[in-house]
Amino acid sequence: MNHVVVHGPVSWNTVVRLPRLPAPVPHMELAAAHHDGLGGTSAGKAVTLAALGVPTTLVTTTGDDEQAARVLDALGAGRGGGDLRVLARPALGGRTERHVNLVADDGARLSLYLELPTAPPADDAVLAAVRAADAAVLDLAAGSRPLLDVARAAGVPVWCDVHDDDGVGDFARAFAAAADVLLVSAARLADPRAYLRAALRSGTSLAVCTDGARGALALDADGWWEVDVADAGPVVDAEGAGDAFLAGLLRATLAGAPRRDALAQAAATGALAVTHLGLAAPHADPATVETLARAVRVTGPA
Repeated sequence: MNHVVVHGPVSWNTVVRLPRLPAPVPHMELAAAHHDGLGGTSAGKAVTLAALGVPTTLVTTTGDDEQAARVLDALGAGRGGGDLRVLARPALGGRTERHVNLVADDGARLSLYLELPTAPPADDAVLAAVRAADAAVLDLAAGSRPLLDVARAAGVPVWCDVHDDDGVGDFARAFAAAADVLLVSAARLADPRAYLRAALRSGTSLAVCTDGARGALALDADGWWEVDVADAGPVVDAEGAGDAFLAGLLRATLAGAPRRDALAQAAATGALAVTHLGLAAPHADPATVETLARAVRVTGPA
Protein backbone atom coordinates (compact mmCIF):
# COMPACT_ATOMS: atom_id res chain seq x y z
CA MET A 1 0.00 0.00 0.00
CA ASN A 2 1.12 3.56 -0.69
CA HIS A 3 3.08 5.27 2.06
CA VAL A 4 2.72 8.98 2.87
CA VAL A 5 5.04 11.28 4.80
CA VAL A 6 3.47 14.27 6.54
CA HIS A 7 5.94 16.89 7.73
CA GLY A 8 4.97 19.82 9.93
CA PRO A 9 3.65 21.04 13.26
CA VAL A 10 1.77 19.40 16.08
CA SER A 11 0.65 21.25 19.18
CA TRP A 12 -1.27 21.02 22.41
CA ASN A 13 -4.20 23.41 22.20
CA THR A 14 -6.70 25.03 24.49
CA VAL A 15 -9.81 25.75 22.42
CA VAL A 16 -12.26 28.35 23.75
CA ARG A 17 -15.65 28.66 22.06
CA LEU A 18 -17.42 32.04 22.01
CA PRO A 19 -20.54 33.37 20.31
CA ARG A 20 -18.29 35.81 18.43
CA LEU A 21 -14.66 36.88 18.50
CA PRO A 22 -14.12 39.51 21.18
CA ALA A 23 -13.86 43.19 20.29
CA PRO A 24 -10.39 44.73 20.78
CA VAL A 25 -11.37 46.65 23.90
CA PRO A 26 -11.00 45.77 27.60
CA HIS A 27 -14.02 43.75 28.72
CA MET A 28 -15.15 40.34 30.02
CA GLU A 29 -16.42 37.41 27.94
CA LEU A 30 -18.09 34.22 29.15
CA ALA A 31 -16.95 31.17 27.14
CA ALA A 32 -19.63 28.87 25.77
CA ALA A 33 -17.26 25.90 26.14
CA HIS A 34 -13.60 25.01 26.25
CA HIS A 35 -11.38 21.95 25.96
CA ASP A 36 -7.74 20.93 25.68
CA GLY A 37 -6.54 18.59 22.98
CA LEU A 38 -4.33 17.70 20.07
CA GLY A 39 -3.70 20.46 17.56
CA GLY A 40 -1.57 21.23 14.54
CA THR A 41 -2.38 20.93 10.88
CA SER A 42 0.06 18.07 10.32
CA ALA A 43 -1.42 16.09 13.20
CA GLY A 44 -4.88 16.52 11.71
CA LYS A 45 -3.81 15.20 8.32
CA ALA A 46 -1.79 12.32 9.74
CA VAL A 47 -4.44 10.93 12.09
CA THR A 48 -7.07 11.12 9.34
CA LEU A 49 -4.86 9.41 6.76
CA ALA A 50 -4.09 6.65 9.24
CA ALA A 51 -7.77 6.22 10.07
CA LEU A 52 -8.43 5.82 6.33
CA GLY A 53 -5.90 2.98 6.21
CA VAL A 54 -3.02 4.88 4.59
CA PRO A 55 0.38 4.00 6.14
CA THR A 56 1.63 7.38 7.29
CA THR A 57 4.80 8.73 8.86
CA LEU A 58 4.34 12.00 10.72
CA VAL A 59 7.60 13.90 11.04
CA THR A 60 7.19 16.64 13.61
CA THR A 61 8.80 18.51 16.51
CA THR A 62 8.06 18.17 20.21
CA GLY A 63 9.79 19.32 23.36
CA ASP A 64 10.68 17.47 26.53
CA ASP A 65 7.79 18.92 28.52
CA GLU A 66 4.43 17.71 29.79
CA GLN A 67 2.68 18.85 26.60
CA ALA A 68 4.88 16.57 24.49
CA ALA A 69 3.64 13.53 26.39
CA ARG A 70 0.04 14.66 25.90
CA VAL A 71 0.58 15.16 22.16
CA LEU A 72 2.20 11.76 21.71
CA ASP A 73 -0.51 10.04 23.77
CA ALA A 74 -3.20 11.70 21.63
CA LEU A 75 -1.45 10.67 18.42
CA GLY A 76 -1.22 7.11 19.68
CA ALA A 77 -4.90 7.06 20.60
CA GLY A 78 -5.89 8.17 17.10
CA ARG A 79 -3.44 6.23 15.00
CA GLY A 80 -5.99 4.26 13.00
CA GLY A 81 -5.05 0.69 13.84
CA GLY A 82 -1.30 1.11 13.70
CA ASP A 83 -1.06 2.90 10.34
CA LEU A 84 0.58 5.98 11.91
CA ARG A 85 4.28 6.13 12.75
CA VAL A 86 5.41 9.28 14.57
CA LEU A 87 8.95 10.53 14.14
CA ALA A 88 9.10 13.19 16.85
CA ARG A 89 12.28 15.22 16.74
CA PRO A 90 13.52 17.31 19.68
CA ALA A 91 12.64 20.98 19.54
CA LEU A 92 15.45 23.46 19.90
CA GLY A 93 14.66 25.05 23.25
CA GLY A 94 12.80 22.02 24.58
CA ARG A 95 9.24 23.34 24.38
CA THR A 96 6.25 21.83 22.58
CA GLU A 97 4.12 24.09 20.42
CA ARG A 98 1.05 25.42 22.26
CA HIS A 99 -1.91 27.55 21.18
CA VAL A 100 -4.99 29.11 22.69
CA ASN A 101 -7.61 29.19 19.94
CA LEU A 102 -10.65 31.44 20.27
CA VAL A 103 -13.35 30.01 17.99
CA ALA A 104 -16.60 31.84 17.24
CA ASP A 105 -19.92 30.22 16.35
CA ASP A 106 -19.52 31.39 12.73
CA GLY A 107 -16.17 29.60 12.44
CA ALA A 108 -13.98 32.68 12.81
CA ARG A 109 -10.79 31.94 14.71
CA LEU A 110 -8.08 33.78 16.59
CA SER A 111 -5.00 31.70 17.43
CA LEU A 112 -2.69 32.83 20.20
CA TYR A 113 0.70 31.09 20.07
CA LEU A 114 2.05 30.42 23.55
CA GLU A 115 5.06 28.39 22.38
CA LEU A 116 6.54 28.13 18.88
CA PRO A 117 9.52 25.77 18.87
CA THR A 118 12.28 25.71 16.30
CA ALA A 119 12.67 22.42 14.45
CA PRO A 120 16.16 20.94 14.05
CA PRO A 121 17.54 20.50 10.51
CA ALA A 122 16.39 17.40 8.67
CA ASP A 123 18.59 14.39 9.47
CA ASP A 124 19.22 11.25 7.40
CA ALA A 125 16.12 9.50 8.74
CA VAL A 126 13.87 12.37 7.66
CA LEU A 127 15.48 12.67 4.24
CA ALA A 128 15.20 8.93 3.67
CA ALA A 129 11.52 8.91 4.69
CA VAL A 130 10.67 11.71 2.27
CA ARG A 131 12.60 10.15 -0.63
CA ALA A 132 10.91 6.79 -0.13
CA ALA A 133 7.36 8.15 0.14
CA ASP A 134 4.64 7.79 -2.47
CA ALA A 135 3.51 11.31 -1.56
CA ALA A 136 4.90 14.00 0.73
CA VAL A 137 2.54 16.36 2.53
CA LEU A 138 4.76 19.31 3.42
CA ASP A 139 2.92 21.73 5.65
CA LEU A 140 3.66 25.41 6.19
CA ALA A 141 6.65 25.45 8.53
CA ALA A 142 10.24 26.60 8.27
CA GLY A 143 11.47 23.02 8.66
CA SER A 144 9.38 21.88 5.68
CA ARG A 145 10.80 24.34 3.17
CA PRO A 146 14.11 22.51 2.47
CA LEU A 147 12.15 19.29 1.92
CA LEU A 148 10.26 20.76 -1.03
CA ASP A 149 13.39 20.43 -3.17
CA VAL A 150 14.27 17.04 -1.65
CA ALA A 151 10.89 15.57 -2.59
CA ARG A 152 10.85 17.04 -6.06
CA ALA A 153 14.38 15.84 -6.79
CA ALA A 154 13.31 12.33 -5.76
CA GLY A 155 10.21 12.45 -7.97
CA VAL A 156 7.88 12.31 -4.96
CA PRO A 157 4.55 14.14 -5.49
CA VAL A 158 4.36 17.17 -3.21
CA TRP A 159 1.05 18.07 -1.54
CA CYS A 160 0.83 21.47 0.14
CA ASP A 161 -1.94 23.08 2.17
CA VAL A 162 -1.32 26.83 2.25
CA HIS A 163 -4.41 27.53 4.41
CA ASP A 164 -5.52 31.17 4.17
CA ASP A 165 -2.82 32.29 1.76
CA ASP A 166 -3.66 35.59 0.11
CA GLY A 167 -1.46 34.97 -2.93
CA VAL A 168 0.91 37.77 -1.94
CA GLY A 169 2.63 36.94 1.36
CA ASP A 170 6.19 35.67 1.02
CA PHE A 171 6.20 32.59 3.25
CA ALA A 172 3.66 30.52 1.34
CA ARG A 173 5.12 31.27 -2.09
CA ALA A 174 7.73 28.48 -2.07
CA PHE A 175 5.09 25.94 -1.03
CA ALA A 176 2.58 27.06 -3.64
CA ALA A 177 5.25 27.00 -6.34
CA ALA A 178 6.48 23.50 -5.45
CA ALA A 179 3.13 21.78 -5.01
CA ASP A 180 1.92 19.11 -7.38
CA VAL A 181 -1.39 19.30 -5.51
CA LEU A 182 -2.26 22.56 -3.78
CA LEU A 183 -5.00 23.23 -1.24
CA VAL A 184 -5.99 26.75 -0.20
CA SER A 185 -8.84 28.36 1.74
CA ALA A 186 -11.00 31.06 0.21
CA ALA A 187 -10.80 33.09 3.43
CA ARG A 188 -8.39 35.75 2.13
CA LEU A 189 -8.69 35.36 -1.63
CA ALA A 190 -10.33 38.16 -3.56
CA ASP A 191 -10.48 35.98 -6.70
CA PRO A 192 -10.14 32.22 -6.04
CA ARG A 193 -10.38 31.37 -9.75
CA ALA A 194 -7.47 33.64 -10.60
CA TYR A 195 -5.44 32.07 -7.77
CA LEU A 196 -6.12 28.54 -9.02
CA ARG A 197 -5.35 29.47 -12.64
CA ALA A 198 -2.02 30.95 -11.54
CA ALA A 199 -1.22 27.75 -9.64
CA LEU A 200 -1.72 25.61 -12.74
CA ARG A 201 0.40 27.97 -14.83
CA SER A 202 3.22 27.50 -12.31
CA GLY A 203 3.11 23.70 -12.62
CA THR A 204 0.51 22.48 -10.11
CA SER A 205 -1.51 19.57 -11.50
CA LEU A 206 -4.50 20.07 -9.20
CA ALA A 207 -5.40 23.20 -7.24
CA VAL A 208 -8.33 23.23 -4.82
CA CYS A 209 -9.94 26.12 -2.95
CA THR A 210 -12.16 25.17 -0.01
CA ASP A 211 -14.87 27.56 1.12
CA GLY A 212 -16.51 26.10 4.21
CA ALA A 213 -20.24 25.54 3.89
CA ARG A 214 -20.10 26.70 0.27
CA GLY A 215 -18.08 23.66 -0.77
CA ALA A 216 -14.94 23.70 -2.88
CA LEU A 217 -13.69 24.77 -6.28
CA ALA A 218 -10.92 22.87 -8.09
CA LEU A 219 -8.96 23.21 -11.31
CA ASP A 220 -6.87 20.65 -13.18
CA ALA A 221 -5.76 20.19 -16.78
CA ASP A 222 -9.27 19.06 -17.74
CA GLY A 223 -10.98 22.18 -16.40
CA TRP A 224 -13.05 23.40 -13.47
CA TRP A 225 -14.71 21.27 -10.79
CA GLU A 226 -17.33 22.43 -8.30
CA VAL A 227 -17.77 20.32 -5.18
CA ASP A 228 -20.79 20.53 -2.89
CA VAL A 229 -20.49 19.91 0.83
CA ALA A 230 -21.36 16.49 2.19
CA ASP A 231 -24.01 16.04 4.85
CA ALA A 232 -22.55 13.90 7.62
CA GLY A 233 -24.68 15.35 10.42
CA PRO A 234 -24.82 18.46 12.62
CA VAL A 235 -21.71 20.64 12.86
CA VAL A 236 -20.03 20.19 16.24
CA ASP A 237 -16.50 21.49 15.64
CA ALA A 238 -14.85 22.57 12.38
CA GLU A 239 -11.28 22.22 13.70
CA GLY A 240 -9.17 20.45 11.08
CA ALA A 241 -11.89 20.13 8.43
CA GLY A 242 -9.45 21.30 5.75
CA ASP A 243 -6.86 18.78 6.94
CA ALA A 244 -9.45 16.01 6.68
CA PHE A 245 -10.45 17.22 3.19
CA LEU A 246 -6.84 16.90 2.02
CA ALA A 247 -6.48 13.48 3.65
CA GLY A 248 -9.59 12.19 1.91
CA LEU A 249 -8.45 13.57 -1.43
CA LEU A 250 -4.98 12.06 -1.04
CA ARG A 251 -6.23 8.65 0.01
CA ALA A 252 -8.63 8.48 -2.96
CA THR A 253 -5.99 9.72 -5.40
CA LEU A 254 -3.46 7.13 -4.24
CA ALA A 255 -6.14 4.46 -4.64
CA GLY A 256 -6.57 5.47 -8.29
CA ALA A 257 -10.03 7.04 -7.98
CA PRO A 258 -11.17 9.26 -10.86
CA ARG A 259 -10.98 12.97 -10.12
CA ARG A 260 -14.73 13.33 -9.60
CA ASP A 261 -14.78 10.50 -7.06
CA ALA A 262 -11.64 11.73 -5.30
CA LEU A 263 -13.12 15.21 -4.82
CA ALA A 264 -16.36 13.70 -3.51
CA GLN A 265 -14.41 11.60 -1.01
CA ALA A 266 -12.48 14.69 0.06
CA ALA A 267 -15.74 16.50 0.78
CA ALA A 268 -17.06 13.48 2.66
CA THR A 269 -13.97 13.24 4.86
CA GLY A 270 -14.07 16.97 5.58
CA ALA A 271 -17.73 16.65 6.57
CA LEU A 272 -16.94 13.83 9.00
CA ALA A 273 -14.41 16.10 10.67
CA VAL A 274 -17.02 18.65 11.72
CA THR A 275 -19.32 16.11 13.38
CA HIS A 276 -17.12 15.48 16.42
CA LEU A 277 -15.23 17.50 18.98
CA GLY A 278 -11.52 17.62 18.26
CA LEU A 279 -9.04 17.73 15.45
CA ALA A 280 -9.85 16.48 11.92
CA ALA A 281 -11.39 13.00 11.42
CA PRO A 282 -9.58 10.25 13.37
CA HIS A 283 -12.91 8.40 13.52
CA ALA A 284 -13.29 8.18 9.72
CA ASP A 285 -13.10 4.90 7.84
CA PRO A 286 -12.98 4.17 4.09
CA ALA A 287 -16.40 2.52 3.89
CA THR A 288 -18.16 5.44 5.59
CA VAL A 289 -16.32 7.96 3.42
CA GLU A 290 -17.15 6.16 0.20
CA THR A 291 -20.82 5.77 1.15
CA LEU A 292 -21.14 9.43 2.08
CA ALA A 293 -19.28 10.49 -1.07
CA ARG A 294 -21.91 8.90 -3.32
CA ALA A 295 -24.36 11.62 -2.30
CA VAL A 296 -21.93 14.50 -2.95
CA ARG A 297 -22.61 16.46 -6.12
CA VAL A 298 -19.45 17.19 -8.11
CA THR A 299 -19.82 19.06 -11.41
CA GLY A 300 -16.97 19.37 -13.85
CA PRO A 301 -15.65 18.49 -17.30
CA ALA A 302 -17.61 15.86 -19.16
